[in-house]
Amino acid sequence: MTGLIAFREIVLKVHSRCDLACDHCYVYEHADQSWRARPKVISPEVISHTASRLAEHARDHALPSVTVILHGGEPLLAGTARLRLVCEEFTRALAGTAGLDLRIHTNGLQLDRRYLDLFAEFGVRVGISLDGDRAANDRHRRFADGRSSHPLVLAAVALLRSEPYRHLYQGLLCTVDVANDPVAVLDALVELQPPRVDFLLPHATWEAPPVRPDGAPDAYARWLLRVFDHWERLGRPVSVRLFESLLSTLRGGPSLTESLGLAPTDLVVVETDGTLEQVDSLKSAYEGAAATGFDVFAHSFDEVAAHPGVRARQLGLDGVSDTCRRCPVVRSCGGGLYTHRYRADPDGGSFDHPSVYCTDLRELVDGVEGRTASRQTAPELTDPAELARSQEQLTRVLLARLNADRTGDPEWARSWELLARVERAGDAGAKALEAVLDHPFTRTWVLEALDAGRDGRPHGPEAARRLAALAAAAVLRGGLDLPAEVPYRDGEVYLPTLGLLRLGEPGTRGRAALRSTGTGYAVRDGRAEHRFGPAAGDARWLPVRSWSPPGPDTAPVALEDLDPYRNCFARPPRLRLGAGEAGQWRVRLDAAWTLLHTAVPEFARAAAAGLTTLTPLAGGPRAHGWGEAGRHGPGALGVPYGAGVRETALALLTGRRRARLRALTEVADLYALDGQWQHPSPWRERPVPVSRLLADVHERVAVEAYRRATAAAEPGAADRIQRALDRLAGAAELTTTGKRLVAELRWESKAVDA
Repeated sequence: MTGLIAFREIVLKVHSRCDLACDHCYVYEHADQSWRARPKVISPEVISHTASRLAEHARDHALPSVTVILHGGEPLLAGTARLRLVCEEFTRALAGTAGLDLRIHTNGLQLDRRYLDLFAEFGVRVGISLDGDRAANDRHRRFADGRSSHPLVLAAVALLRSEPYRHLYQGLLCTVDVANDPVAVLDALVELQPPRVDFLLPHATWEAPPVRPDGAPDAYARWLLRVFDHWERLGRPVSVRLFESLLSTLRGGPSLTESLGLAPTDLVVVETDGTLEQVDSLKSAYEGAAATGFDVFAHSFDEVAAHPGVRARQLGLDGVSDTCRRCPVVRSCGGGLYTHRYRADPDGGSFDHPSVYCTDLRELVDGVEGRTASRQTAPELTDPAELARSQEQLTRVLLARLNADRTGDPEWARSWELLARVERAGDAGAKALEAVLDHPFTRTWVLEALDAGRDGRPHGPEAARRLAALAAAAVLRGGLDLPAEVPYRDGEVYLPTLGLLRLGEPGTRGRAALRSTGTGYAVRDGRAEHRFGPAAGDARWLPVRSWSPPGPDTAPVALEDLDPYRNCFARPPRLRLGAGEAGQWRVRLDAAWTLLHTAVPEFARAAAAGLTTLTPLAGGPRAHGWGEAGRHGPGALGVPYGAGVRETALALLTGRRRARLRALTEVADLYALDGQWQHPSPWRERPVPVSRLLADVHERVAVEAYRRATAAAEPGAADRIQRALDRLAGAAELTTTGKRLVAELRWESKAVDA
């Protein structure tokens, strides 16, 4: 069936009774009492059919691995013989089809060496339910006669933590009770050194709300935030899935638990009689809420996956209530656990509501974000030097990936080794290598070469020639005594960041040996050696020109009209400018730069940060006269050569804004792209994704500030910007870093309102 989400996790009920009488148990104490009519222990036939169904499902969906969780009741009551049969049947059925991750969730009372030896044989990892210290655990987890279970659970955990069983210890599951001391609960759990702790909200619905001793709607959030604060103070000594899931989604990553986030569920439950059911917690809602009408004897897992109740929990944003869809934290909380949304509507049971823990979840997400925002914010957002370092590292990573694709190419290998020798040649070599790798069009070349490999096209000799030119440019820049040989064609060698050397007529090919002379460079092509460079006066050498922006503390900017990889903008680049044209362009650039610093000095200073390369583009300004950030590394900008002073100023401003945002999105998560949100835009006819809206606002804030300062303000511009910022402020896709950027834009927008 098309559109089905395969089950990757199976909860197998191996025993339907329990040796404890926990008063908060959803199986025995809540609405659905179907356990009473089911067999106590799973039969061999149910085990065999379930294993076969799972193997069939894994094969049909090409699943690399599946997880089987042995559950109950209390699964250890099934005994070692029946549990061995489960392990053997599933191992046999999945062999050669998919990896098998076996787990068991137990209260630990029956756990002894017999079970652990069995689990060690089959790699069954063990999770144990424990609500904290003795006082907390005894509040609910008691025997039917009222006796404490705590000492027996501690003994089970101690055995599990000992050798040779320690590797089976999966973690502890703790159900929250706000009457317990949160600090004492965490301390008790941490003392047992679990690999992970799961804090679970007690199952509740709008029909059977959670206990709130003080009547406060955020009691569970306040309790969990006290745990979080203590967890932080302790230095996060153990993994806590609830908190790590929130931190992940706030960074733009996935949810790590079914109880939070919008990831589709991929779990099915098999009862002791072979009945196939939805997620077990639905038993808290009403009698039969988890039922599907299917069983392992007559139905496949695909049929269960197509069940409307299962599909409802796989709809992501479309599967939550309208209230939740409008909430800015929906990506983190996901509307809460599906079960917790249930309310008995007049027209029948409905889950189209916020969670009964809605206020708690909102306070919890906001509380965690508020406590961690400064650490969760990517440093690249506020520190241009950190952004530059991250971008350089990104180029190195991409280049290393390209190198891995070029195995067996001796030309490439020689140049790669030369780059390594340059990097090892002290500070001069390291700085020279950094300069050529930071050249924006180095990134363009690497990306084009990687694309060719992904498309199945050969890289060809061009990739090796460019790498040889990079290595040679680094040798010359560093003044290093290293051999640098460059193959060339069409009689030319382009040395990134330095210039173009003409060695012959078009169509000629050869190899040129390059070296530094102290005052310039020398090339040996055949027997003859020619000197070229800054002081050589060689007409065959076309250096990369530069422009020094007016004003103090401004670094020279390369005027790059030679690099063959500069053709990465929406419009074509100009050919090499004549000396007079270059001089005229510098004059216009000077005037445009001065205009920017006069009109919008804060924006101008930000535009200057990281600007290293300007490329003249063909033609004049387009409708808006805005600059172009092409497919290249940070620092480059394409500016129409034929633009006037005002248009050039606007091109410098907008192009740098675009380039900065692109550079940020390449190394930091500003938003998550796993949803289908669309947002109204004040500048576009149709709703747009958050990435487009953020880009529009990021650019428009600067543009409208410039227009206002130059008496060319657009009517209603300030209002449109504020509406867009308000929309972004409620966007669930934004990460902590993205929200910080929006806050910066709101501050910058004051220049538009002024």
